Amino acid sequence: MDAASLEKLFEPFAVVTIKGMFGGRGVYAEGLMFALQAGDNVYLKTDASSRPRFSEVGSTPFVYRGPMGPKETSYWLMPAAASGDADALKTWCGLALEAARRAAATKGAKSAAVKRAKEATPTKRAPAKHRPAGKAGKAPAGRRPPAGKGRMAK
Repeated sequence: MDAASLEKLFEPFAVVTIKGMFGGRGVYAEGLMFALQAGDNVYLKTDASSRPRFSEVGSTPFVYRGPMGPKETSYWLMPAAASGDADALKTWCGLALEAARRAAATKGAKSAAVKRAKEATPTKRAPAKHRPAGKAGKAPAGRRPPAGKGRMAK
């Protein structure tokens, strides 16, 4: 499935942006990745709130092989009803976009908490490095410039 086909598929739902990734494509709406295309399949973003609905209709997660074995993702196969019915597509994609929004909000909250923790923790500053005194543009006394910098290389 090419990018133009994906744009056409999601047209009833929203204007989407397609970005290539790892041999597949990410599908974005409102700046959030809510769908993933891998091979001939399209997967939609899920979370704890929406995953049971996907499971009820027989959807399965996208799984890839990682260095430690198979890794299940939060993207689940788009139900067949969504590809032939604009209303069903809007419903399923709406669930996926909401899951993407919740994930982004959680990620943003975690980032803010980490930033606050770093700001609250006093840090030790490394002492300023001492530079030997010397004339501007010249090496300090007792030092020879490296080869190629004002000195002929041997």
